Amino acid sequence: MASIFSFPHEPPRVNSPWRSGQDAGKRTNSERSASTGAIADSEHTSDSEVERLEAEPQDGPIEYKLHLLLRPRRTYTAMSTALSPIGSQTNRKLKETRAVKQSVPLASSNHSRQNRLHHLTTQLLWRLKQSSPEHATARGDLVVPKLPEDNAELAVLQEPAQLLPGLEESNGALYEIGVADDGTFVGLTKDEMDESMMTLKVMAASLGCRVEVQRMKAVGTCDWLEEPEEPHSRLHHEDLWVAEALIVPILDRQSGTTADEDNGAPRRGASTTEQLRVSLTGPTTSGKTTLLGTLANGILDDGRGLSRSYLLKHRHEVASGRTSSVAQELIGYEGQSILNYTCMDVKAWPDIHDRAQDGRLVFLLDSAGHPRYQRTTLRALVGWAPHWTLLCIAASEENSISTGTHSLTGADGALGIGISEMDLAMAHLDLCLKLEIPLAILITKIEKAQLPILKKKLNSILTKVKATGRTPKLLTGSGPQAADFSEVPDQDQAKVQTEVIDAIAKDGNPLAVVPIVLTSAITGAGIGLTHALLGSLPVPPVPTAQDFVPLALNPEQPAALFHIDEVFELARSRAQSTLDQTTNESAPVVTGYLRFGRLSIGDKVVLGPFPADDDDAGALIPNDHPSPGYGVSLPHPLSAEYARLSARNALSASRIEGEWRNVTIVNIRELRLPVQAIEAGQAGSIQVVFDEAHEDPSDSAGAVAKHSNSTPRIRKGQVLAMPTRHMIDTRLTLQASTGFKASFKTSDIQSLTVGSLVNAYVGMVRAAVRVLRVTQQKSQFDPRKTLSEDNDDIFDMSDHIELERTKSEADLGLYNSEYHVSLELLSNREWIELGSRVVLLEGGIKDKSGGLGGLVGKVIEVVE
Repeated sequence: MASIFSFPHEPPRVNSPWRSGQDAGKRTNSERSASTGAIADSEHTSDSEVERLEAEPQDGPIEYKLHLLLRPRRTYTAMSTALSPIGSQTNRKLKETRAVKQSVPLASSNHSRQNRLHHLTTQLLWRLKQSSPEHATARGDLVVPKLPEDNAELAVLQEPAQLLPGLEESNGALYEIGVADDGTFVGLTKDEMDESMMTLKVMAASLGCRVEVQRMKAVGTCDWLEEPEEPHSRLHHEDLWVAEALIVPILDRQSGTTADEDNGAPRRGASTTEQLRVSLTGPTTSGKTTLLGTLANGILDDGRGLSRSYLLKHRHEVASGRTSSVAQELIGYEGQSILNYTCMDVKAWPDIHDRAQDGRLVFLLDSAGHPRYQRTTLRALVGWAPHWTLLCIAASEENSISTGTHSLTGADGALGIGISEMDLAMAHLDLCLKLEIPLAILITKIEKAQLPILKKKLNSILTKVKATGRTPKLLTGSGPQAADFSEVPDQDQAKVQTEVIDAIAKDGNPLAVVPIVLTSAITGAGIGLTHALLGSLPVPPVPTAQDFVPLALNPEQPAALFHIDEVFELARSRAQSTLDQTTNESAPVVTGYLRFGRLSIGDKVVLGPFPADDDDAGALIPNDHPSPGYGVSLPHPLSAEYARLSARNALSASRIEGEWRNVTIVNIRELRLPVQAIEAGQAGSIQVVFDEAHEDPSDSAGAVAKHSNSTPRIRKGQVLAMPTRHMIDTRLTLQASTGFKASFKTSDIQSLTVGSLVNAYVGMVRAAVRVLRVTQQKSQFDPRKTLSEDNDDIFDMSDHIELERTKSEADLGLYNSEYHVSLELLSNREWIELGSRVVLLEGGIKDKSGGLGGLVGKVIEVVE
């Protein structure tokens, strides 16, 4: 399965064929020359023991070239390399081949020179892609340098251009110049080698790469006449050279201009395609993964899980049919065209990127629906901060779902207590409504629906949605569709535009409308409407550091913030190793999304928070009894008194050594597409290298203290952050938290007791916390306000009991009573952003919500 969490097999390595030649093992890495000149010092680069190379490999990043001239090669009267006793038959064939190649002159017109340069550049691009772990097959047209006039120098084209997209992860390409295809050393004179190197530099520069000469070797001599037609022409005697050149991408080149930044336009190097992040949630029997498989792969299900089999990652998921992980898929839209794996030229995510450059990318996160995997459900809803949520509810009546996690008999959930599918579906709906994420509801398995059961479910859904002040919009398609989902049907697109998009635009709030679509992954009903929704739903504005609270209330925000969800190891390429001074062969890859700011390859950032290295770390471990809290709180109008009380036990974050580590970004993928930068709101993966520890305790960034040389263990919930210029100048540090205060607008918070332990979800952080204090604020609920009496029902019926129950909850001030809860982190200091959403879960095996009956609030104070 394609995902931002997985990487393809190792690409072919760029191994020099000289190492596999005769006695090549005697050569050491220290002998390699990094000169960029044409002729290097022969004393250090000659390999006298190597007489020829192995034959040129058909695939891989190695290319043998007799020459790279854009003009006809001169005629030689004698060449020692042509008479080498390699074997009579081979030598004869080689002579014939050379004679043919030398007898066919290159035309002198500029058009022919341009054609040859285009051919050579395309060949270089193909070789560079061979050493890339991932490259698109639908890449756009190649832009090659335009040659000047015949009498102009190629040197004017040596300025490196912007790196061609897709080459960011290339390990480079090796060119053996002056070598025949069978590995025989033919050689070039000095002027021919200089011209070939110049052509290679121009080719590499047009792709955003540079040339490093690895070795030069004199392999023979030659004689040639200066004027062959003249009887007394001067005879030249010169050495013949072969060269090995490595072409690598330039990753640390700064791109973009100040004008671009001032105008708010995205700088070059980052994907500019609009990106919508969507989470799929719902009970385990609702068919989320099956529907996602149909949307992403364009194939209908066979009723036995065919479409979902393409997405499952673990063997137990295939065996049980239950998703236990957060699966991801990518779908592109351009106009009404659907860009998924049904397209002939789409083999992987980078191909979808290329096809959707002028359209939209929809990143879909599937989540687990079984109660035992509630962490993955909240990870997709809270951690990934989706722009929209698709709630899947099965139209058919399903069996009860067991919440047991152990079994002595082997039967799943034998010791558990079952809850109904509808109870779990309503728990998902309640959580989505509380989180205030834009929501769309998909009624799945419509082909199995019984009308009375469907009416009952729809009525309960409509009642809950209306009780929160939102407007449900039921969308029905024209009927079952064919399996060809290459384009969104016109009638479905028009219906979504009229009923949903225009209504949201009129209200100005994406929360105002909740689309409801009846779908079937077997018959194809509603699939076109779902595609129309995904391709048209509004994308929120680009996030900033002041989205949650103003800068005055949160002054220590970094310039960029990347939330970490998963951690992997990946080998570094040759190009990446030039970005820092470390010698690590591998580097960790962190995946997640960029909350705000911009990160580029080569940026120096900080990663953390890590457990403290010094003795002060013990002061952060809470006691077994409730404490009044400690640390210094960020200033907030509602927490001045609390800050004064907690300041007495303050622990300065600047004293905690090793909490933040300096790292260098060496690689970035934006949804599997290799890029040079990632913008705010985009999801992707970032490869980093830990900087070496310095003896000087004063860090240039002012954001990290001296730490030990041991490589720390990265975990979920940490962040990559770039300190602001103000923080660097004033030597302010990023402040991790030991606790926080949150505001909740529900009377259910009264069930929390002081000293009790609960699980808290804040961003990507999942941590055990202790309740320190619960205080009720003055209620602003106006009893004169009444709920809207709009009880329209699409089936002309109403579930009055459900409606009255929901009304009574609203009358009690479910969404209006405000409570402040002070919480203490029990394990690690965490990065918690002021104003972020928090979910508290108490759990319980008898909970009919399947563990999703969480308390949703907002962080109003951070305790450091």
